[in-house]
Amino acid sequence: MTVTAAETVRAIRAAPAGPRVGAFFDLDGTLVHGHTAGAVYRDRIRRGDIGPGELARVLLAMIDGGVLGGDPQAIGRAGFAALRGRTVAELSGLAERLFAERIAGTIRPEARDLVRAHLRQGHTVAVASSATRLQIEPVARDLGIPHLVCTELEQRDGVLTGRSTTGLLWGERKARAVRGFARATGIDLRKSFGYANGLEDLAFLGSVGRPYPSNPDPVLRHAAEEHAWPVLTLREPRSPGLWAGLGTLSALAGVNAALTAGVVYGRLTGDRQGGINVGIGLSADLGLALAGVRLNVTGAENLDKVRPAVFVANHQSTLDAVVLGALLRHDFTAVAKREARFDPRMAVISAFLDPAWIDRSDRASARHTLDRALDRIRAGTSILVLPEGTRMPTPALGRFKKGAFHLALQAGVPIVPIVLRNTGELAWRRSLIVHPGTVDVAVLDPVPTGDWTVRDLDDRIATLRDRFAGTLANWPAEVAA
Repeated sequence: MTVTAAETVRAIRAAPAGPRVGAFFDLDGTLVHGHTAGAVYRDRIRRGDIGPGELARVLLAMIDGGVLGGDPQAIGRAGFAALRGRTVAELSGLAERLFAERIAGTIRPEARDLVRAHLRQGHTVAVASSATRLQIEPVARDLGIPHLVCTELEQRDGVLTGRSTTGLLWGERKARAVRGFARATGIDLRKSFGYANGLEDLAFLGSVGRPYPSNPDPVLRHAAEEHAWPVLTLREPRSPGLWAGLGTLSALAGVNAALTAGVVYGRLTGDRQGGINVGIGLSADLGLALAGVRLNVTGAENLDKVRPAVFVANHQSTLDAVVLGALLRHDFTAVAKREARFDPRMAVISAFLDPAWIDRSDRASARHTLDRALDRIRAGTSILVLPEGTRMPTPALGRFKKGAFHLALQAGVPIVPIVLRNTGELAWRRSLIVHPGTVDVAVLDPVPTGDWTVRDLDDRIATLRDRFAGTLANWPAEVAA
């Protein structure tokens, strides 16, 4: 029997709540598409940080243990030995960089939904993997998973010894570790969930009462049929294709043509702002249509309820700019970091909107820029700010900077929160390609700032960020359903 992520989420919601129910997720091939170790080795090869001898030993161990049915622990021993003398701090930094650059974009979107559903139920959620803590921690933190059952590396004074304190948690060894974790934390495995994709996890899946082979390899799929386990199919992260590339090129051409039409309209009518408004709305609509992107907006009435206003949105993708243009449409500009001024993808839109470019490295300059933005608000122009300050590699929220909230406080205008759910899925942070699909948007009720003070600003910002996080975790359409 094959089940979807939506059906599995319903099963999770129907399961007993509380920490005695466990939810154990394999990492490679389950939470993420592909193998995190592969990203590490590709990066080391690219930087010339791995010699031919080490690479040959690791490859031979992988072939023997993973393909020829030899000792899987040999893979671990070869990998552990290669790390001898490296510091934990150094490898933690490498793991964070690789997560942002390569691994974040491989997290399966529907796996995120499953994790969120278990956390809502108060289940004890853990990553159970043969990968090391250093590999797993960035992914687990992003997904909000608090527990790790994983291969642990031996260290002395922050330096790796080239050995493991657990051995490689592969096959039965991983299953024993999960059972041990369950005993230590009071989890009832008979009521617990397990997710994995490879035959090596047959013993692990057999340890829980509710196993879900997830995008399984052919051998595990056959075993699942024999055990009458539901086979879970998770949607893969999007990868560039010909049609997406052509759609992106068409969208760029359409945006530029529409902006040009707006300029022409403004000159013919003598109404520059009217031309800008025409160009913004037309270019955003045309760009999204040609890229095959549709908008599913909740709370659209809040976009024009109060103007001028400071609109704040979370930031996952270059696609955000076009989506937000389609939403706001008229009489607005933006505050953006100075570095984005030199992004060729933003050049035409930036020239059209005339954003307030803020130099975060120069406090006096940043203050002057915000003062100019304040003057524009008082003249009737709304301001769009992305308070995270940079594109986030995943839907997880970054820290909110204060600039947008100072503006709203000083101008005495409301803040209108715009929550973007999945622009990063259609156009990942580092991708130049936009994939067709539907972007979910929630425009929340305007937040009055008349009674705000500088003293309570931090608390106000934290409360608003919590609203963003709560909306992402409990999306309006899902709550209504």
